[in-house]
Amino acid sequence: MLKQLMSFFTEEADKKPADKYTLDLSAAALMVEVMKADHYIDNAERKALKASINELFDLSEDDVLELMAQAEGASDQSVDLFKFTEVVHAHFSVQQKYDLMVGLWRVAYASDGIDKYEEHIIRRIADLLYIPHSEFIRAKQLARPDA
Repeated sequence: MLKQLMSFFTEEADKKPADKYTLDLSAAALMVEVMKADHYIDNAERKALKASINELFDLSEDDVLELMAQAEGASDQSVDLFKFTEVVHAHFSVQQKYDLMVGLWRVAYASDGIDKYEEHIIRRIADLLYIPHSEFIRAKQLARPDA
């Protein structure tokens, strides 16, 4: 029993750094979570997701579409946000987290304004990424379509 417990902590400490694919997938999955928050996904949100992924990552058109599909699958399989935010928090810089936050807001704004569930999930993601409230609001203002 003690061996199993010690091996658990050793495995956690020995984890390799996340590769680019895992980082991109985790960030994209968070955007998908925002897209799904109001239980209705439309083409405007998909376009905003695609545009945000294009802005955040250096990927080809085919890779963006593949990442979107993979992110939707990962989101469907997930029961919480932590497995995505854990990777992002550990490996993204402060600026990358802020850029992701802007992308989350752009996805939320895409379909007739922000739904209360979309705002709630973005707030939870911001908290899990340790983004200060002032940056949360600044990203929201920057992402506004009329800004």
